[in-house]
Amino acid sequence: MLIETENQFLHKSYGASVKRMNILGISMDCLSYEQMHAAFDWWISDRTRPALSVALVNVNCCVSGLEDPVVRRCYAHAGVRGIDSMPFLKLARLLTGEKLDRLYAPDMMLEVARRAQQTHYRFFLYGGAPGAAEKIQQMLEERFPGVQIVGTYCPPFRPLTPEEDAIVVKTINDTRPDFVWIGLGSPKQDVWIEEHRDRIPGCVMIASGATFDFFSGRITQAPKWIRDIGFEWLFRLCHDWRRLWKRYTVYNFLFLYYFTLQLLGLKRWDRPVTSSQ
Repeated sequence: MLIETENQFLHKSYGASVKRMNILGISMDCLSYEQMHAAFDWWISDRTRPALSVALVNVNCCVSGLEDPVVRRCYAHAGVRGIDSMPFLKLARLLTGEKLDRLYAPDMMLEVARRAQQTHYRFFLYGGAPGAAEKIQQMLEERFPGVQIVGTYCPPFRPLTPEEDAIVVKTINDTRPDFVWIGLGSPKQDVWIEEHRDRIPGCVMIASGATFDFFSGRITQAPKWIRDIGFEWLFRLCHDWRRLWKRYTVYNFLFLYYFTLQLLGLKRWDRPVTSSQ
């Protein structure tokens, strides 16, 4: 079955049923922005909790989760697994009959920043190329007056030493952010969140993908109409085929193969990814 039981955490935070859709063993939460905001508000209200980890799931994530148990475990521990794929979203809308939204990191950042003008939520931007986070900070402050960007950090392109990592964790904790946006690329950013969610409590950590590249101007974002019809992947492939050809050719074909087996009932992933938060 594609539609599964509800997410108990989201039911508790939103006060109503939130369904899940199982694709290749990953149970994605069928959410609207309204439900997303309610979940974030509820979690942030108690700073003693570990960070709420948010994974945004698309075709690449589903295939990566099958191939790599470390990545799969990151999704297993995510408190929210949003639908980050227009084909997935259309399928979820069809199956649930509900008004749902795509949890797409660039749009989510804008949505949360718009709301932060009233809630006074504090942002920390972690990742991106040198100078990217500062450009995003400038963009958000100009577009949403009053939004609070309390810190930025661009890590080096190598693993941090334990000492360096401890300094980063202290720096982030000292700013007391409500949202930490992680732009390290997939699946590196999901692994980072998994390793740090207990060390940076009381906030929401969101795997932000190419958001840092889009909003800093490093990579051209697909126009909204292309995103809405589900062909953002083709736009990105045409603009950056050397880096993305495997993701959007090999992985897409693998996904179609595995998903066909799932639909025909020829293959089941009997240990679906479920949340531990």
